[in-house]
Amino acid sequence: MITFNELHTQNHKITELVNILETLFSDQALCGSEVTCELFFRFVDEVKGHLELSDKYLYAQLLVHKEQHVRNTANRFMGGSHEIKRIFSAYLSKWCQVKNKNLRVEDYDEFRADTKYIFEMILNRIQDETERLYPLVRYATNDLQFVPA
Repeated sequence: MITFNELHTQNHKITELVNILETLFSDQALCGSEVTCELFFRFVDEVKGHLELSDKYLYAQLLVHKEQHVRNTANRFMGGSHEIKRIFSAYLSKWCQVKNKNLRVEDYDEFRADTKYIFEMILNRIQDETERLYPLVRYATNDLQFVPA
């Protein structure tokens, strides 16, 4: 079981890491630094962990809810989660040595554009979760604190 506060804390950490990484990535010389890579892979782990928790805890009750709009919204969020994972995985394959936790920035401008897209995608997802998904889960489960397992 997970609380909405825990989900919000994860989202806050991800947002904070995006803000810091955007600043670090604005300087090409910092892209390959040890500290930047450490923060970047912390971001990667946070995003993957958050998506896994969402998949595990948020959709089950919504998918069997009696109201069609609740089921439809759950299906859209699940589809969005799968698409984010697919895009994020392709991004990581292109720009990272995941095993060594290093970035491979051969074309800085392309890296910045791809990274900006990834960050915007993740931040938009966080906003959608906060504004649409979490209130729907609260409504569907009648629980303001815990997400049912």
